[in-house]
Amino acid sequence: MTHEELEDAVPLYAVGALERVERQAIEAHLLSGCVSCHTALKEYQSVAVVLPFGLNVTTPPRTLKAKIMAARTPADVAAEPTAQQPAKPSLEPGEWMNHLFPPESSPRAMSFGWVLGLATIAVLAIGSYLAWISYTRITEDTTKLAQLQAQADATSSKLVALQQQLSEREKSLAQMRDELQRRATDVAELKDQLIQRETELEDTKIQLAQRGGQRARTPQDELAVLLRTPDIKAVSLAGTDMAKQAAGVLLYDARTQKVWLYSVNLPESPNSTTYQLWAIHEKPVSVGLFNVDSGETAHLLVKQLPTFMSAKKFAVSLEPPGGRPQPTGPLYLISQS
Repeated sequence: MTHEELEDAVPLYAVGALERVERQAIEAHLLSGCVSCHTALKEYQSVAVVLPFGLNVTTPPRTLKAKIMAARTPADVAAEPTAQQPAKPSLEPGEWMNHLFPPESSPRAMSFGWVLGLATIAVLAIGSYLAWISYTRITEDTTKLAQLQAQADATSSKLVALQQQLSEREKSLAQMRDELQRRATDVAELKDQLIQRETELEDTKIQLAQRGGQRARTPQDELAVLLRTPDIKAVSLAGTDMAKQAAGVLLYDARTQKVWLYSVNLPESPNSTTYQLWAIHEKPVSVGLFNVDSGETAHLLVKQLPTFMSAKKFAVSLEPPGGRPQPTGPLYLISQS
């Protein structure tokens, strides 16, 4: 076939209307590299793709199939199975060149591409919007976290300042406590000095009374002075059946831990006996010895007794000279419960 004949056959090849021999000739010519035929084939193929869309769809009559079937003769039906089927080409007409030169996209394909592109753009826009919202929220959360951190730092600074103030106040309180203790010590010393001065004053009064011809201070006077002294503990003693008229009082000074025993109306102690004062704890403990002379109505005994506050009772008994570790004689005085 000449080149002109091949060019004339290109449109038929594009629509698949050539016989096998002509189709193979066209394909061989195209493979030889003819540019003009290649260009013409692409143009015809792009037109052939849209040709079906220009046809009107017509519904065939219902009797068409019956007419076709009736037109077939028995000989045609018998000959059909024995008819030699032509060898099927490897590719349908036009398919081989379609692989080499794919036809241009149809309007529908182009519209689908546009739709796909628009959908992609929409997805990207939505993704960008969501990313922007996420970024905005993350930024706001970061700002809030920074503000909370700043507030926490400020609170920590305030706590540190409060702790420092508390430490300073504790130091001030400790200093004030020490100062109060020092002042309490000073007050106690002043109190001791006052008591000492009062004692000296009483002695001076006695001396003045003696010089002025007045009577000397009696044990009753000393008892009155002690009873007026602060922080003095007093325990009364009553006479037993041995001396019902007798009585006594114990005065205890916690500061000096001294005990004064004033007794009255005790019988005279014979030469072979002595009175003994007892502090009764779990068992009696001797405090001191004293004697009562003839005609003496009152007597004073002063002793150190650190365990005064723990004693349950006090008693006075009549014992042999020098006393005894435990009471052996009759009781003359005993403290009230």
